[in-house]
Amino acid sequence: MDRIKITGGRPLEGIIPISGAKNAALPLMIASILTRETLTLHNVPRLSDVRLLMRILGNHGVDAAISGKRLGQSEESGETITLSARDIVDTTAPYELVSRMRASFWVIAPMLARMGQARVSLPGGCAIGTRPVDLLLMALEKLGADIEIDSGYVIATAPKGLKGGTIDFPKVTVGGTHVALMAASLADGTTIIKNAAREPEITDLAECLIKMGAKIEGAGTSQIVIEGVARLDGAHYAVLPDRIETGTYAIAVAMTGGNVLLEGARADLLQNALDHIEKAGAKITVEPTGLRISRAPGLLAPVDITTEPFPGFPTDLQAQFMALMTRASGSSRIHETIFENRFMHVQELARLGAQIKLEGDVAIVKGQSRLKGAPVMATDLRASVSLIVAALVAEGTTTVNRVYHLDRGFEALEKKLGRCGADIERISGEG
Repeated sequence: MDRIKITGGRPLEGIIPISGAKNAALPLMIASILTRETLTLHNVPRLSDVRLLMRILGNHGVDAAISGKRLGQSEESGETITLSARDIVDTTAPYELVSRMRASFWVIAPMLARMGQARVSLPGGCAIGTRPVDLLLMALEKLGADIEIDSGYVIATAPKGLKGGTIDFPKVTVGGTHVALMAASLADGTTIIKNAAREPEITDLAECLIKMGAKIEGAGTSQIVIEGVARLDGAHYAVLPDRIETGTYAIAVAMTGGNVLLEGARADLLQNALDHIEKAGAKITVEPTGLRISRAPGLLAPVDITTEPFPGFPTDLQAQFMALMTRASGSSRIHETIFENRFMHVQELARLGAQIKLEGDVAIVKGQSRLKGAPVMATDLRASVSLIVAALVAEGTTTVNRVYHLDRGFEALEKKLGRCGADIERISGEG
């Protein structure tokens, strides 16, 4: 099992290219089931989750191919993947595959919309909370699907096709909005999604579906209107840049000091987070090719955050921001409102010397003048990268174990940081 070793104390200087967003790429890949034509996705990140989803889609009969290298393409340049679902040969998504990636449950929507049936395993538990699928199933029922749960599988049928309807989510759900968008695109009639998620990844899916021939208005707002069409075509579409990777590296520069251009980053995708990072002491400048992050030597200011659906502070940056606050000159409050169990990184940050007190869904972080390196264990994707951020300033050496979590969401992290001056290396093998 790979580990990452970091010796802290070096400011970051240079250029970090921002990869395509994993949270956008996965639903876009799943949307390939909606059409018999070829969907070509550009700027897809090289991640283990992408490879796993290719296997899952292949189980249904989707042919996937990765284009070869091109002239001038760097190792971190996004890949081009072509997906062809001409013939769906299996409408069952088995537990052994769905249990490895929760997002793969979303295949239920395009499968049901196109084939009139789907049998998909319930995804099971999750390290950062239960993340139930009840709202996703409610959305499908509003479009006329019959839903039955048997032996751990959701059996969805719509033998006469899905019908447009009104879906009013009782709370904002990204997964539910993704599912509703895909299902409604091929439904007969008009669908209205109320209290829809406004995340950029939702807008990205909608824009791709529109290129495929869907009729969608209002994506990016709390109400989306879809006029169903009889069929969708193929398309070429580029995945948007990863806002979570952008925020993570911005926090890393704020933590260590230095000056880094985040190439390809877009401020509009995470303005709330950037505002809080600036309050902590970083300077953020919009440039023609991306965002420049810098911080002169000096103390970090304590900043309180509350995680919220977009356009609020993203829960996927909470752990990284907490790591930043461990070095602030005072106490800060981190309020997590999205997931009920997303403070698993606290005990590992404490191994580096952080002082963090938990009070329910609030973490109170008392900033320290120094952190000290130690062996730590990653518990999930965002927790693991928070340990990387802390290790970049910790005295001595930190070894982060279980970095397979990192490989699910961060493309070539150690190479990107290493080229900007971080003392970081991957150690392959057991340990």
